[in-house]
Amino acid sequence: MLDIRQIRKNPDEYKKRLGTRGVEPEKIDALLEKDKERRDLLVEAENLKKQRNDVSTEIAKAKRNKEDATAQIEKMREVGTRIKALDEDLDRVEAEEQDIASRLPNLPNPTVPVGLTEAESVELYKVGKPTEFDFEPKNHWDVGEDLGILDFERAAKVSGARFVYYLGAGAKLERAVYNFMLDEHAKEGFTEVLPPYIVNAASMYGTSQFPKFKEDVYQVNGEDMTLIPTAEVPLTNYYRDEVIPTEKLPVYLTALTPCFRSEAGSAGRDTRGLIRMHQFNKVEMVKFTKPEDSYDELEKMTKCATNILDKLGLPYHVITLSSGDMSFSAAMTHDIEVWMPAQNKYREISSCSNCEDFQARRSHIQYRDENGKLQFVHTLNGSGLAVGRTVAAILENYQNEDGSVTIPEVLRPYMHGMEKITLENNK
Repeated sequence: MLDIRQIRKNPDEYKKRLGTRGVEPEKIDALLEKDKERRDLLVEAENLKKQRNDVSTEIAKAKRNKEDATAQIEKMREVGTRIKALDEDLDRVEAEEQDIASRLPNLPNPTVPVGLTEAESVELYKVGKPTEFDFEPKNHWDVGEDLGILDFERAAKVSGARFVYYLGAGAKLERAVYNFMLDEHAKEGFTEVLPPYIVNAASMYGTSQFPKFKEDVYQVNGEDMTLIPTAEVPLTNYYRDEVIPTEKLPVYLTALTPCFRSEAGSAGRDTRGLIRMHQFNKVEMVKFTKPEDSYDELEKMTKCATNILDKLGLPYHVITLSSGDMSFSAAMTHDIEVWMPAQNKYREISSCSNCEDFQARRSHIQYRDENGKLQFVHTLNGSGLAVGRTVAAILENYQNEDGSVTIPEVLRPYMHGMEKITLENNK
């Protein structure tokens, strides 16, 4: 949620910067019109309430003096009727203003590359050379199906498209990957959390999935409950409507959860494999920080995510997304993309975002500054990493000509010393 006071002061600046995210200037005008209407109604209502209090005092005085108060009583009835109408108008206008404001994305940081598509994103650095083979590499789904560790066909029978069964060594590999990630994040100071997987609408609103992105999630019919699209939702809402003790900041939380997404707008994209699923595992990182520390914490969070890829020996690059390609709540996002040999390109495996105070305003998460004044915290979130995509990258980058897959060394202790996945040892 943006600060309406700042929009009032700098409407042209907000129009300019939000315009880089595809927001039409008329949306800002509409918000300011509703804001003015609300404030005018509030002033009129408050004046009438003061007048009603004054008339009530006059009536009480008249009654004490045994004087006729008929005129004052009639006047108070008229004022009361007008106040009731104003309060109804105020409720309506506040709801309309809130609806407009809740659909405006976060203001991009001034240093974010300007552009409406991913083409304007800027590469920060590369690590590792793209994996090369002396044979034609297979897509990860073919590697997995040939080894009998991934079964998309039976998952489609049981659940539908974009679901998968992990089998034998495939299930062990997935488990090894997320346990390794959680252990690494614990070393970096994150507190591991096992959160709820179903949340209410207030939580979805707090992290800004609602109201704009309701079509992207799975909701429980007849209930105010939603399957989480990411652990960002329950982790960030942990402190909703609270004041975090200043001495606790920064707070680092991490969680492994399943994530559920309808992928409503992705028809025809990544219809095979583990890249775009309706259900997948992800290790999430969330931070609560003081405003002055949040961008340093963004760089640290990005390093936490790339550390996983470094230790797995997977080639990747880091890019700063353009203003129009960031998520709704982000002020700046670093995307990490891992090399996928069969596709001959980098694919996203993590997004690390600084939301500044955008989510904290929606969720009312605050702390007290050095003067004891309440301020909104800054929230950050990042994938550390998307587990299925990491498994896909391992299958493609560590595949061998005979169809086996070498296990990265750091994962072998999590797989009881297994060095390769073959048809023979897939149990």
